Amino acid sequence: MGAVAPERGGDVARPTKYATPICAAATVIAAIGLLVSLLTKQPLWAIILLIPAAAYEAYRTEGESTRWASWALLVLLVASVALIVFGVSFDLATFFGAEERYVGGQVVPLGDIKVVAPTLMGICAVILFTRTRGKYTRWLAAVIFIASAGIVYTISPEAVADLLGIALDGL
Repeated sequence: MGAVAPERGGDVARPTKYATPICAAATVIAAIGLLVSLLTKQPLWAIILLIPAAAYEAYRTEGESTRWASWALLVLLVASVALIVFGVSFDLATFFGAEERYVGGQVVPLGDIKVVAPTLMGICAVILFTRTRGKYTRWLAAVIFIASAGIVYTISPEAVADLLGIALDGL
């Protein structure tokens, strides 16, 4: 029998029978994508191979802010694929007339949208990690954050410091 949702008197949000092997597989897939991206300096590998972890994260989350963060993460992943595949370059700092914006409780440095999108993915991962009690959601959030940092590094190595600063502020 599967787990019973908390609102029905249970202790976990989603069944956990297969959560460990699913999270392990998603971690390995994301790690392969990140490794290939770092070796080839092509972020698309990490983005595409992060989708299974993000999809399972969206399935597992049930809280209002965590559900929002996990779905925003999926949208950002799809948008990142499109931005890279179609070679879109758009400077958000110029568009907003500011070097940074307050997003999701964090100050986000603005620049090329291809760097901002994975930075926002990292912020979503921090939100997921800090606002959930579930060990599997935290596991996936850590994987997503590490992959997001790697994606930012492959696009703009100097921007990783900003993402790490955001993460440390969030914890």
